[in-house]
Amino acid sequence: MKNPDRKKFLDIMLGAGATAWLASILYPISKYLIPPSVPDSNVTNVDVGSITEFPPNSSKIIRFGRKPVIVIRTKEGDFKALSATCTHLDCNVQYKTDTEQIWCACHNGFYNLEGTNLSGPPPKPLAQYNVRIANEKVIISSEDMS
Repeated sequence: MKNPDRKKFLDIMLGAGATAWLASILYPISKYLIPPSVPDSNVTNVDVGSITEFPPNSSKIIRFGRKPVIVIRTKEGDFKALSATCTHLDCNVQYKTDTEQIWCACHNGFYNLEGTNLSGPPPKPLAQYNVRIANEKVIISSEDMS
């Protein structure tokens, strides 16, 4: 006859091994499916370069924290800064110098230089950013949310 203490010990060890094996499978899957929380950076101002880096009727996409922003210098020399993410499906937009409009290549959406959607599927206008010139530098800042 077998020793009952030995059988109980083997059952516990097999159960612990099976539990450890299951945990080693489920833990990586759960870490993949549930992304870690990343705090937003509190960026309020970004120096995007000197005025001379922006010839008239040109644009540049820069990072404002974790978001892309398109900075445009019009033919008249004015600066505009708008979100570079289309409001339809989050594609990046670009400035078309020939039509002086902002274009989303994903679904052919157009915006004017104020960010208002003109045609295509975009449902909302682009978010605007403040632009100021200080010491020959172009500085953008987020609008006051209050």
